[in-house]
Amino acid sequence: FQEEIALFFQDWLNDKDYVLVKTSGSTGTPKTIKVKKQFMVNSAVATGKFFKLPEKTTALLCLPATYIAGKLMLVRAMVLGWHLDSVQPKSNPLDTVFKRYDFSAMTPFQLDNSLGRLHLIKKLIVGGGAVSVHLKRLIQGIDTKVYETYGMTETVTHIAARKVNSKKNKPLGAEKPFKLLPKVTIKIDERNCLVINAPAVSEKEIVTNDIVELVTYKKFLWKGRFDNVINSGGIKIHPEEVERKLQTLILQRFFIASLPDDALGEKLVLFIEAHFSEEALEDLKASINKLDSLNKFEKPKKIYFVEKFEETHTGKVNRLKTL
Repeated sequence: FQEEIALFFQDWLNDKDYVLVKTSGSTGTPKTIKVKKQFMVNSAVATGKFFKLPEKTTALLCLPATYIAGKLMLVRAMVLGWHLDSVQPKSNPLDTVFKRYDFSAMTPFQLDNSLGRLHLIKKLIVGGGAVSVHLKRLIQGIDTKVYETYGMTETVTHIAARKVNSKKNKPLGAEKPFKLLPKVTIKIDERNCLVINAPAVSEKEIVTNDIVELVTYKKFLWKGRFDNVINSGGIKIHPEEVERKLQTLILQRFFIASLPDDALGEKLVLFIEAHFSEEALEDLKASINKLDSLNKFEKPKKIYFVEKFEETHTGKVNRLKTL
């Protein structure tokens, strides 16, 4: 992992005005794109302002420097004058850490494996996947300020964030909207998908496949992916909305997908990462049937137990390969 950091510094200090960055492949085939160094500097400055992280901030890098999130931690340290330490980017990165830090960035999986030592980080941003309801419950009542971020390689990491925990251990209410970072404006297209205008980090408008609801000109709620929408018997279903409702029941990793069906066109199916047992299946079916928040179209027609989900390079669930 230190070699990756050294390779990035070589790239950063060469004569080119861009660096090559791999995308994670969570929403398509992984590819390599050019990202302007100036855009990375602008992103670092915006993060410093938004999260109030001045010079001499102590920060911990525990993400691989292969991808944009890890590279940006290095750029922030250089541009903003932070003191940055790095540890191996593994599932439980705080295991060998005995220092306190002002700031760090993790994936939801790393956060889940670091709950016992989270007091070592004052502010934490979490990206690369949604933070589950179960995980949000576990981080209520702690001192660490945890923010879920929204972004992608093309926007040079996050362009919006929302705080997902509070010091008072109160029950979770409605989803909080994402709030935009400085110099970002948004709108929606005819599909209700988010269109991002962020001239400080991208030369062109970015049209996403993320269905959102605009709350104000600075805030939005994420609903799901346009390319994941399931048309079952003429009813359009967002798998992510069904997943949010099921998170109260299922603690293991799971996802909602569709399979071809002669009568409905597509039928809703649930994939769960667990060992199969008849008893577990019957218990789960009974619990799903009792769940008031699910309407009849959102109840899975079939449940599949998979011992291990396929993953992308960055540890996200690869739905297509698992299917």
